[in-house]
Amino acid sequence: MSDANSLIQQADRQCQQRGVRFTPIRRRVLEMIASADGGLKAYDLLDKLAVEHASARPPTIYRALEFLIEQGLVHRIESLNAYVACPCPEHAHGFQLLICRACGRVEELHLDDVNAQLASRASSLGFRVERQTIELLGICEECSA
Repeated sequence: MSDANSLIQQADRQCQQRGVRFTPIRRRVLEMIASADGGLKAYDLLDKLAVEHASARPPTIYRALEFLIEQGLVHRIESLNAYVACPCPEHAHGFQLLICRACGRVEELHLDDVNAQLASRASSLGFRVERQTIELLGICEECSA
């Protein structure tokens, strides 16, 4: 949980520096995601939040998630339609996700050379990349033992 606490503190500082509001709901959604072992789906977040805030509805969660993604605090795992906290939101470059299909653990990588090669190749083909998602699905070391 100390990792989750440090992520929340970092998110608070980052939002203050950027002049954006880190509301209690946004903070709580990030806390729930950061405390999870793997990715969380929006409706799982809604179920947890509804226990604390009876008025929580799907738009509440989706607005919070949209904000957290825009600020680089959370990543969407496209293949699972789930969300995971970014361990280093100050890293402005692309990322890659390693996803264990057994336990759901997610690790984030920052292989800048991979990103540069993809951007260069796309550019040479006249393609303008708007979003990049690289997810590798497999088995983590713990689960394969």
